[in-house]
Amino acid sequence: MKRNSFLVTLVLFFAATLYGVQNDILTTYRTQGMQGIEKKLDLALSDVEYWDKVLQNKDTTFGYIERYDNILVCNKAKSKLFVYRKEPTHEGYKLVRQYNAFTGKLKGDKHKEGDLRTPIGIYEITKKIEKVDPFYGPLAFVTSYPNIYDKYQGKTGQGIWIHGLPLNQERDEFTKGCIAIDNKSIECLDKHLQIDKTILLIGADEIERNLPKKLFASILADLYKWRYAWRYNDLESYLSFYDESFRRFDGMDKEKFERYKKRIFSKKEHKQILFTNINILPYPNTSDLYTITFHEEYKSSSFRFSGEKTLVVRYNDTGMHIITER
Repeated sequence: MKRNSFLVTLVLFFAATLYGVQNDILTTYRTQGMQGIEKKLDLALSDVEYWDKVLQNKDTTFGYIERYDNILVCNKAKSKLFVYRKEPTHEGYKLVRQYNAFTGKLKGDKHKEGDLRTPIGIYEITKKIEKVDPFYGPLAFVTSYPNIYDKYQGKTGQGIWIHGLPLNQERDEFTKGCIAIDNKSIECLDKHLQIDKTILLIGADEIERNLPKKLFASILADLYKWRYAWRYNDLESYLSFYDESFRRFDGMDKEKFERYKKRIFSKKEHKQILFTNINILPYPNTSDLYTITFHEEYKSSSFRFSGEKTLVVRYNDTGMHIITER
């Protein structure tokens, strides 16, 4: 046996021992090889009890978060922008700043270009612009509006920023849809913000927090049941996770998606699928909607992919139902 293969087997064996699936691990290895061991471990990842242990000392105030160090929360009703930062000594998030904020002239969620509303949702900061019109202050942060769920709903528009205030003129106490804070605040935010480690939550009012850890353990278990079905070519189980209303980011509906996946699964390829930097965030002002993001490494004999993946799911008593993905 090659050295690398031996080390991988050893790691898998100790992982199996650690997570309590070791009873017949040697028999599995003897009769099925390393792929058999991997399959048992993949199945163990879909166990809620495993995720209960993972979450035991995890801060789930805003959701299950592996990637983000900074959380910006905009409460439109209170006209506030709050900055939470992960504490270096533990995994909790602490409120470190709050700013008065101007938002869109009209209340409610944004639906179309020019409706004077600030969107409600979950957004990344895509870039910083340092040379902006003086009306927007010294700099601006560009958000990812419209996100995948916005597009699923048919929303239009673009250019939702977090920016400053005019340098040389007065302005109204509202925006056309952006979030505006005073210039000292935007400069302070710039000093302490790492763009690729920041997520923005915009709510009509308070963002719901401190949902039960058991909820996130269940969603994570379902995520890995979906992955298990995907990796081991169980088409029926895989498709059962897709809602009847599913529509992919490119407009592909569920019927076409099923035909597409049927062709891929029929190849019976061996797949390697790895998820890292997983984040599960309740979607603002909804009761059962969640955005799941992660970095995906996918390898098969015919296709390779390495990049960010997004699922928007409904979660209820019947489990996880994917309504859109990218």
